[in-house]
Amino acid sequence: MKKIIQYLVVVSSLFLTWGCKESFLDLAPISNPNAGNFYKTKADFDLAATAAYTTLYTVYDAQGPISYVGELMGDNVTINAIPGNQADKWQFRDYTITPANTMVYQFWQNFYKSLYNVNLVLDKLEGADLDAAYKTKLRGEMLFLRSLYYYNMVQIWGEVPLVTRTLTAAEAQALPRTPVAEINAQIMKDLTEAKSALPVTATVVGRATKGAVQTLLGKQYLVMGDKTNAGKEFLEVYNSKQYSLLPSFASLWDPKTKNTKESIFEIQYLGGSPTSPFSTYYREFFPSTNVLGFYGSGMNQVVDNVWNEFEAKDSRKQASIDTGFVDAKGTFNAARFPKKWADKTAPVVGQNIAANNNFIVFRYADLLLLLTEATGDAKYMNEVRARVGLPAYGESGYPQKYNTVALALEHERRMELAFEFHRWFDLKRTNRAIPVLKEKGKSVTEEKLLLPIPTFVRDQNAIITQNKGY
Repeated sequence: MKKIIQYLVVVSSLFLTWGCKESFLDLAPISNPNAGNFYKTKADFDLAATAAYTTLYTVYDAQGPISYVGELMGDNVTINAIPGNQADKWQFRDYTITPANTMVYQFWQNFYKSLYNVNLVLDKLEGADLDAAYKTKLRGEMLFLRSLYYYNMVQIWGEVPLVTRTLTAAEAQALPRTPVAEINAQIMKDLTEAKSALPVTATVVGRATKGAVQTLLGKQYLVMGDKTNAGKEFLEVYNSKQYSLLPSFASLWDPKTKNTKESIFEIQYLGGSPTSPFSTYYREFFPSTNVLGFYGSGMNQVVDNVWNEFEAKDSRKQASIDTGFVDAKGTFNAARFPKKWADKTAPVVGQNIAANNNFIVFRYADLLLLLTEATGDAKYMNEVRARVGLPAYGESGYPQKYNTVALALEHERRMELAFEFHRWFDLKRTNRAIPVLKEKGKSVTEEKLLLPIPTFVRDQNAIITQNKGY
């Protein structure tokens, strides 16, 4: 595991400079690898694949696009005083986002730089003289990553330019937005191929597997309104017996607990050193203070509404939400913030805390809840509730206000997956975003459920249209 993480450190510095068209078109010095003298051996492609996986650090960063829309545009969290361009960050919280918002442009770049790295591997792999089984598996992994990014981008922006190969700057500037139906078709095509290409268990820790592909494929079917096929994919994962719930919900969040039977796809971090890709979620979600030796960013501070929705005997409340911290003077400071990625023994390096927590993109509890969504059968949701000792839906003691499977599932996903970047996507997928968020005081409309196309993008490419309402 340590060797894998060390690869990530070396390769990220080597390849992330290739993340935009301009830097890649400027050939690297002779002493550095470039497209002309690289992509020859299996070792070359191993490094390139690892570089493609490092793009997950940007997309799923605590201050990355999935965090901002998944949580801050939902109803679980808020931000107050926060480092950086506060006004642009508050716009996500308040549904006042403008096309000139610097974060929106940054997120657009995050995705397309990530896609560049993925497409580069796919392009070079096609003509490589390598073992056929290796090429098939690596291609499947890259198709999974590309699908994951477009799955999120469509929900964030709607129509976006569909790029399935590396482009020159001139080509990129002449590319229009692609209809959502075409992007969805490409996602389905890529995932279908990846499903048959990838193994049931990962040969390298952190790499995509068949189960990860099927989980994403099922979610893609759900956003397309096809519950029947979604249920088929989820049931195949369920019946594979490759995954199971950990006995303790709280144990999921121990910094040393990684890649368990509950994990379907997990982003790898290694804490303890400034040269390792350590986790930043603890620091970013800690209140805006530096009294403990590191500077918390105050992202995703927990609101009363989600705190109050936990049932009285639900142990997930204590495991998910911290209620304060003791400062250097020994004084307790009351504050509610996500606890899932706390690493209180991690070393402080500068004003960073080198936390060890991985980030789970897909886990088995999520899949069980999605199974209930796809099939309407509460038994899968009840497995999740049983782990924390709560009465099953339909049994005595279950909260009567969640009197349909749909309402019960909405409640359960909010409690089980709190702060894991699912909430806004869940509300959008189930057509519940507007009534739920309006009730919480959010100034949301149908048009505001898509982000604007960044002004700078449209300045560069005149054929890129703007979303309605902006």
